[in-house]
Amino acid sequence: MPCLICLQSELLISKRKRRGCITTLSKHRFKKYPNIIRNFISTAPNQLWVSDITYIHLPNSFAYLSLITDAYSRKIVGFYMSKDLTAKEPLQALKMALKTNPNIAGLIHHSDRGVQYCCDVYVKLLEDKKISISMTEKGDPLENAIAERVNGILKGELLEEVFKDYETAQREVAVACSTYNHLRPHGSINNLKPAQAHLKSGAIKKRWKNYWQPIKEKEISMT
Repeated sequence: MPCLICLQSELLISKRKRRGCITTLSKHRFKKYPNIIRNFISTAPNQLWVSDITYIHLPNSFAYLSLITDAYSRKIVGFYMSKDLTAKEPLQALKMALKTNPNIAGLIHHSDRGVQYCCDVYVKLLEDKKISISMTEKGDPLENAIAERVNGILKGELLEEVFKDYETAQREVAVACSTYNHLRPHGSINNLKPAQAHLKSGAIKKRWKNYWQPIKEKEISMT
């Protein structure tokens, strides 16, 4: 007699994972910079910006969202979405961040080693603004944990659907970034909204615990 558990398992339908895409191309000719933010703790806005690119689902393709987030306040200070993965999109997000945050003395810009962030035009703008450049070194998501967390919140809570067309996605991205900045409280900033935290300075209480993994020597932030 066939095993009942085996028969039941054959009837189960596995949920198909939504197809993703790669947004980072780190094999290129441009200079790669060291990670200079290890153990760095922001004490005010505009000391450290973290950057990343994520993808948004369309019916038969993807759109690509470039984000710049302030590490102290968790506020998205710059964003830009496009249909391709050129350097133009992160550059536009950076220009937006610079336009709305003029006081950037001592600022560090941290990103992965993707070609969009290493290319001449992007690096030149950072250097022209006297912004220090920091990049991940080992491809470990924890090296850019805040940017990864912001991506997860946007895609998991605000941009999880497949948008019917590019124009709809553009509108929803703008709404999502505004909602994230002005309406969503964060445990990492004492349950403040990012726009509120961006007006403060000094240490902000965190409402999550850090769990240490001795074997891997990594600190994981649980929010």
